[in-house]
Amino acid sequence: MEVLRVAADSKPKSVAGALAAVIREKGSAELQAVGAGAVNQAIKAIAITRGYVAPNGINLITIPAFAEISIENEERTAIKFIVEPR
Repeated sequence: MEVLRVAADSKPKSVAGALAAVIREKGSAELQAVGAGAVNQAIKAIAITRGYVAPNGINLITIPAFAEISIENEERTAIKFIVEPR
């Protein structure tokens, strides 16, 4: 599954475009976000993506979960969003 990392300064429309492309190509994707700002941008991107893929008859669902990731050799807890068609 393709993993897209979202930061607090990520532009939601840019993330949404990338997410829509991955979903159309591979069928599902995972967004990873660390911190409140990044989670906020990820949720906005998912909402925008739904608008991008809806005209193609794709209805998205999102499954949130925790993930342990390594950033600069330090373990961090991220929120991951698995996004796939219903």
